[in-house]
Amino acid sequence: MEERIPTRDEAFQLLVTYTQTESLVRHGLAVEGVMRYFARQRGGDEEQWGIVGLVHDLDYDQFPEQHCIKTEQILREQQWPESYIRAVISHGWGICTDVEPLSDMEKVLYATDELTGLVTTTALVRPSKSILDLEAKSVLKKWKDKRFAAKVDRDIIDRGAAMLGMERRELVTQTILGMREVAEQINLQGTG
Repeated sequence: MEERIPTRDEAFQLLVTYTQTESLVRHGLAVEGVMRYFARQRGGDEEQWGIVGLVHDLDYDQFPEQHCIKTEQILREQQWPESYIRAVISHGWGICTDVEPLSDMEKVLYATDELTGLVTTTALVRPSKSILDLEAKSVLKKWKDKRFAAKVDRDIIDRGAAMLGMERRELVTQTILGMREVAEQINLQGTG
């Protein structure tokens, strides 16, 4: 079977086919926005990076115990390119896969997946409920409170930042900037 490059529309349809939970769809959109932003910053293929970010948790809603494993199967059945599949499953490195993030695209996905959750939660507890006025210092203040967004694995974020050669604050700032570009899609444009 010949690999084919998926379109963004095909990727989104695949996401909503396997993901019924609205917050998980928004998470995919947030990670897509961040990946596209980083692709522009780092000279990557914005479309490829975005699509990888969009579908990275494709299986999580229906198959949480087989996270990354089912996504790999689904994407192979869809004849997606190996580079897309590898990138998606590498975000589970050390958790549910042994595929280490090696490319820039893989490292960015690994570093920002959990971080988008922390950024989203931080934005939602602010009076504005907006990403548009959120700064890194607010996220880093919440970072210290391990009970806040307790499911967010801060060690993964730090490992990802180290892989990218970035300070934590810079990674948070860049992630916020990427999420601002999709604020309306992820329902973080605020109450104003």
